[in-house]
Amino acid sequence: MKLTVNDIMTTDVAAVRRDAPFHVIADLLVARGVSGVPVLDTGNHVLGVVSEADLLHKEEFKERYYGEGYRPPLRARLRHRLAEDGDARRKAAGETAEELMTTPAIVIAPGSPAVLAARLMDRHGVKRLPVVADDGTLVGIVSRRDLIRLFVRDDKEIERRIRSDVVVRTLWADPADVRITVHDGVVTLTGELELRSQAVAAAHVTRNLDGVVDVVDELTWRKDDTAPLPPVWGGA
Repeated sequence: MKLTVNDIMTTDVAAVRRDAPFHVIADLLVARGVSGVPVLDTGNHVLGVVSEADLLHKEEFKERYYGEGYRPPLRARLRHRLAEDGDARRKAAGETAEELMTTPAIVIAPGSPAVLAARLMDRHGVKRLPVVADDGTLVGIVSRRDLIRLFVRDDKEIERRIRSDVVVRTLWADPADVRITVHDGVVTLTGELELRSQAVAAAHVTRNLDGVVDVVDELTWRKDDTAPLPPVWGGA
């Protein structure tokens, strides 16, 4: 069963109000070790996000927290170079979260698949997404680090999930028919199932489980139910 954003998000969210001053935002990013914070109104609705990249428009942030010789990462420099001059100037002169933030924020719902969060981060070049309820209020945040944890699941946990969720619940097969070994997220399936379609489904569903890096499919079957039926010849 695929995990949702609700399964992996962080609920202890570092956030600021729209009137938070520059130095408070900068201190919060450094203290919490995060690259961005949501900006909220008084009803906890997400208005935007202030990121490290937004603050880097101000020389003060670079010198105070990174030293005079600091150069932002290439990706950040390219974003700044491609940004509209007016937006860059606005953020360089900004003193509050509302003036510094990027808006509208790229957000996601708690019930969304975790893989959708990964795709949104990649598409928009962001490292974290505020998670919002139906009314737009903040309920959590999901980061790249949270997504990476999907692929560092314990091997024994992966094996347990394959046996219960794939072999028993999906295939309705006898657990004794399938031998499962997992090493560093790589799953090897061996054994003999009744139908070829079951073997094909077992490898396919396993490959799509969160935490599975790859599948070595060594399953066999007793009956090939995927082969075309022979033609039936009838006489006149």
